[in-house]
Amino acid sequence: MASTTPHDQPQWEFSCDMELDFGSEEHASIVYAALAVDKELQPDKVKRGMTVSDGKLSVHFEATEARFLRASFSAFVDVLTLATKTIEQFGQEMKL
Repeated sequence: MASTTPHDQPQWEFSCDMELDFGSEEHASIVYAALAVDKELQPDKVKRGMTVSDGKLSVHFEATEARFLRASFSAFVDVLTLATKTIEQFGQEMKL
């Protein structure tokens, strides 16, 4: 039987950072808001933090295993791509 003491916390050995420059605080904030609602499916294995500053979206991932980091990062990039394409398509219309 495994014990559950504070020392059994996950080891966040794998990490990845990315920074995307949207060129505008408004666009970076829109993408942040769209992506922030999607929480990690396995928060005990993957953590994600995001910030927006100077029109840039910064994202930090940590995971207990490389495969969880890869899966989380890949899923995030898929949604990020969709959000970015939406801004490219409708961004000019949003200013009217």
